[in-house]
Order: sequence, then structure tokens, then C-alpha cells
Amino acid sequence: MGTTPTAARSSGASEAVAKALRGRRFDVRELVFEGVLLLTLLISLGVLITLLVDVIRTSLPAFSSHGSAFFSQSLSGSAENAGIRQGLIGSMLLMLIVVVLAFPLGVGAAVYLEEYARANWFTRLLVANVRNLAGVPSIVYGLLGLAIFVLFAGSFTGGLSVISGGLTLAILVLPIVIITSSEAVRAVPASLREAAYGVGATKWEVIRSHVLPYAAPGILTGTILSLARALGETAPLILVGAITGFFFVSSGSPIEQLRGPYTALPTIIFNWARLPGDDFKALTAAAIVVLMVLILLVNGLAIYLRNRYERKW
Repeated sequence: MGTTPTAARSSGASEAVAKALRGRRFDVRELVFEGVLLLTLLISLGVLITLLVDVIRTSLPAFSSHGSAFFSQSLSGSAENAGIRQGLIGSMLLMLIVVVLAFPLGVGAAVYLEEYARANWFTRLLVANVRNLAGVPSIVYGLLGLAIFVLFAGSFTGGLSVISGGLTLAILVLPIVIITSSEAVRAVPASLREAAYGVGATKWEVIRSHVLPYAAPGILTGTILSLARALGETAPLILVGAITGFFFVSSGSPIEQLRGPYTALPTIIFNWARLPGDDFKALTAAAIVVLMVLILLVNGLAIYLRNRYERKW
């Protein structure tokens, strides 16, 4: 019994698809495109490795001459006595304010937009504005912080103070926290909500016991990565009072210290990079290495928390 023309064409098409899936087709354009992508990757890695090697090599004299005193000494006009202790303390205080303010507000706003807000023009406008704010340059947030937290609310924040810097950074990362948290909440399967509603759970019980735990890996990853971005910002801090020179911290209550002068690691790097001499170049590179290590630790924490919560689900 012979094969019909329709069956023959179907068999030929199946063989062509099978050959394509096995990669037997040779497409020059695809090969060229793949080569260009590989070349761009190698160039990017080469530039990154070159910069890292140069920074680490330049920082070795500072680490060898200062040792652990580099982390315990305060700022100084002399390269031999300069350290980053004040910058480390200032950066930790700023990040503490960011964590306390930006993360709860951002996650709460994301939950409201995804679970409670109605799908109307106002909600769409609000979401569009939040996404646009995530792309605004950081210097604009610095001007906003200068106008609101330093000039308008200076009697509460202390003007050019740690509180003003922390509030400015919190506003800077707030749109990013909202966006990443919204995406994580939106990725929760609808069947999970329906199953909870089916056994009589209220909306808040569904969000608290099912939606938020399921979305926790994405929420934690986005919020911690936004913290890493805030840790490396310089321009907003300079506008809202981060000191670029050396200063003395007066003893007082914690509130008085929060309302007093401060500096941060990015600001110290900015200041030392402008000073002449090989000693300050080595100090600048050493401070950059410390900042990179801190950012890598923050990113590692995000990966650890994401993997831990993913295993639970």
C-alpha cells in the first residue's frame, strides 16, 4: 500500500523540524550573532577584571601600611593618619534608616497595589509614575532631599544631618522596592489564593499566610539589592550634607548624633580621589575595595535568603 502525498509532505516536515531541533541546520547569520554576543561578553569581563586588578593592586600599599588601623582611625588631613571609621559608621546609620523606612513602606505599597487597589485609570497612573520615578537620576533626589528635609523640615531633621541623608536615600530606593515587590506578589499563582479562599480564609489571612511567604524570595532579593544601590550613592549625600573633609564628632545622645554632621564611604572615596599624591590614591583604592566587599556581602545575603525561602516552597 503506497504512501499518500499528504502523508509524504507531513513526514518531510517532521524530518525538517527534527533536523532543526538537533541543530543540523547551519545558519551563518545566527553564528555571527552568537559570536558578537560572546565577544561583547568577553570585552565586558575583560574591562571589569582589568579595573578590579588595578584597584586591588593600588590599594595594597594602604592596607599594608595602615593594617587594621585603616578601619579604626577617623578622617584626617594626613594620609598616614586617615581611616574610614567615620564613613563606616555613617554608612551603617544611613542604611539603618533606609531599612526602617523604605522597606515596610515599599512592601506595603506593593501589596496594596496588587491585592487591594481596583484596576482603574488612577491605579494605572500611579503605577506608571512609580516606574518613572525608578529611572530618575539620583541627583534629582538629592535636590528633593535638600529642599524638603534640609530646608523645609530642618527643625526636625537637624538640617545637614544623618536623618536628612537617610530619608533622601529611602525615597531614592522606594520606587525600586515597590516595583520588585509588586512583581514578586504578582507572580504568586492565583490557584494558591483560590485554595485559601476555598477553606474560608479572609483576604488578610490569604495575604499574610500564603501570598507574602510565597513572594518572600523575590521581595527580599529586590529590597536587599536596592539597599546595595543606596550603599553606593554619592551625589544625593553631598547635596544633603555629607561632609567631604575631616570633622570631629561631638559626644551626645543618639538623637543628637543623628541630627549632627556625618559622612559615608562613597563620600570619602569622592573626597580622597580629588587629593594629590600617591598616598591618597592608595587610600582611595582601599576604600573602593571595602565598599565593593560590602556590596558583595549584601548581594550574597540576598542570594542566601532567596534560596532559603525558595526551598520552603
